[in-house]
Amino acid sequence: MTDRDPARQTPPPASPLAAGTGAGRPPPVAPAPASAAKAAVLAEVDRAFESQVELLAALVRCPSVRGATNGVQAVVAGALRRTGLDVQEVGIDGEAIAALPGYSPAEWDYDGLIQVVGTLPGAAPGGAAAGGGRSLVLNGHVDVVPAETAAYWRHDPWGAEIEDGRLYGRGACDMKAGVAAVLGAVGAIRRAGIVLRGDVRVQSVLDEECGGNGTLALLAQGFRGDAAVIPEPTGLALPAACVGVLWGRIRVRGRAAHAGSASSAVNAIEKSYAVVRALREMEAAANLPERRHARYAGVEHPLNVNIGTIRGGDWPSSVPESCTLEVRVACYPQEDLAALEDRVRASVARAAAADPWLKDVPPEVSFFGFRGEGAVYDPESDIARAVAGNHRLVAGESPAVGVSTATDDRRLFQLHYGIPAVCYGPAGGGLHGVDEWVDLESMRTCTRVLAAAALDWCGVA
Repeated sequence: MTDRDPARQTPPPASPLAAGTGAGRPPPVAPAPASAAKAAVLAEVDRAFESQVELLAALVRCPSVRGATNGVQAVVAGALRRTGLDVQEVGIDGEAIAALPGYSPAEWDYDGLIQVVGTLPGAAPGGAAAGGGRSLVLNGHVDVVPAETAAYWRHDPWGAEIEDGRLYGRGACDMKAGVAAVLGAVGAIRRAGIVLRGDVRVQSVLDEECGGNGTLALLAQGFRGDAAVIPEPTGLALPAACVGVLWGRIRVRGRAAHAGSASSAVNAIEKSYAVVRALREMEAAANLPERRHARYAGVEHPLNVNIGTIRGGDWPSSVPESCTLEVRVACYPQEDLAALEDRVRASVARAAAADPWLKDVPPEVSFFGFRGEGAVYDPESDIARAVAGNHRLVAGESPAVGVSTATDDRRLFQLHYGIPAVCYGPAGGGLHGVDEWVDLESMRTCTRVLAAAALDWCGVA
């Protein structure tokens, strides 16, 4: 274990997925009283909760960064098989999905990587239109972002340490606790001996942090349902909108030289400052109140430009010839991503035109990886009401309805396959930061709600 400096810690920012910003709480939802079947399932969640926490710890202890997700998928597949679900392990054909709407242009391959689908068959499948029970997809991602600068963590990023009701670790909140909630919910239904009318399909996907191609691949392969719930860490809220996201790459050219001649050279890293200033100006303009989407009217700073990586230079005594910035930019729901690309290019071009060097050697702008549209979701849809009603049953109040300043795989279900979807998941903090954590009691609440909602949505045979 590496040394960690507690004095370097800062409070984690609020989750961008939960945003308690926006529309407040919906009108009270009056669910039916808990049936004997539902009561039995809720009791099973509580009875096995300690084992569920152990499963979450096992998931967190797998460092499932991009390209290294098969280990954690094996843990998920094993848990599903022990629960008695029909389990399939399927790959991703990058070429097959590259032409599909919703595809994010990946610069990495998926060779040998596995996604897991577990099916709890219903007694009367086929959907309501065919006179059967409605099917439900429970989707979660197991890929995580790197645990940058582990020395700054107070808790081991891969240790799954528990303290004061919180489990710490990279991916604990985003979103392995949600995956554990799904596994706990289907396990409780099975142990209670409940047979549903419609199918429940568990999807354990990868690549969500890079654009969502894992979920897209499963949908394209036919692993679908009449509705979907994704237990991203929303703080037990129901976000009714998410932003669009693009990843961009900006290459700035300088003129290299020995550091002894730096005054007559052109430092590419320093020239990149003009690009950053231009992106910040674009960001400020997009966040002006008069330009905001109606769903984001009450959000102080809905859209963010993030300078995520910077690479420049190769020697302290050499003036760097090039500098590359990789950025994440956002737009409002229903905005055209091509128009967002044009705004980025125009902002960089204006900065270059005002610089004596860059006007003749303009930066190169390209886009890669994440390409996700923003979307608006109906908080009164049937699946949203099923989740909200059971949150009310379990927690005694209706869930908050807000908006998200991030995005998620929900858009792929709704925008490209016409499948209504909601996000509803545990509470925590430190997402993509230091000392990420999840509140374990919120995971229990989420598990209870997912299990109860599955009974209502699919029907009890």
